[in-house]
Amino acid sequence: MQNQEKIIDMFNEIAPTYDKANKILSFGIDASWRSTACDLVLENFNSSLYITDVACGTGDMVLAWINSAKKANLTIKKITAIDPSVEMLKVAKAKIKGCEFIESMADNLKLESNTQDILSISYGIRNVVARKQALREFNRVLKIGGYLVVLEFTKRQKDGLIAKIRDFYLQKILPTIGGIISKNKEAYEYLPKSIDGFLDSNEFCAEIKNSGFEIVMVKGFSMDISTMFIAKKVKNI
Repeated sequence: MQNQEKIIDMFNEIAPTYDKANKILSFGIDASWRSTACDLVLENFNSSLYITDVACGTGDMVLAWINSAKKANLTIKKITAIDPSVEMLKVAKAKIKGCEFIESMADNLKLESNTQDILSISYGIRNVVARKQALREFNRVLKIGGYLVVLEFTKRQKDGLIAKIRDFYLQKILPTIGGIISKNKEAYEYLPKSIDGFLDSNEFCAEIKNSGFEIVMVKGFSMDISTMFIAKKVKNI
């Protein structure tokens, strides 16, 4: 599924049940992945912040930024949530107050250049067809020294027992349960296919570097099911 509009339509269809399915399928552990990423990045700041979350979905990463900033006694001057899915944004708006929501693609953020301290995208970059253009767009809106935070399911190694267990869950169990909850099995069959069609960690790091960033940290979570990338903008491109 490489047509961007088809991907957006799929997320529109599963939006009403997305949070329920996500909590069941991830066993709730994805919240800790988001929290860890936010905590690590916010250690680098001591003043009010401009934060943008791209492909915000139902807003879980936005909530993670708000909660982590509160723990760190930091002020978020403005937080912006961007997603092309109208239905996902509806769910996010019902959950979060005090946030600006923008319906837009990742490669056209409708933000001024060099204005954001932090830009995040969690489990969304593999769904962006114009990925390289999106990374350049992230560079454009971030300040020099600003941070890019990506959480993603990267392409996996196929060897070993752990890999076999992980693949069995992603390819057999997840689509079945996700299909029952959402009444859209095809959407949850798309997940493992989209991971296999994405890059491995080294390949994605190379794309980030080519987009004007310096890699600060790469960390795998839960048998490398999820990978966190933290990068700093070092130049305008």
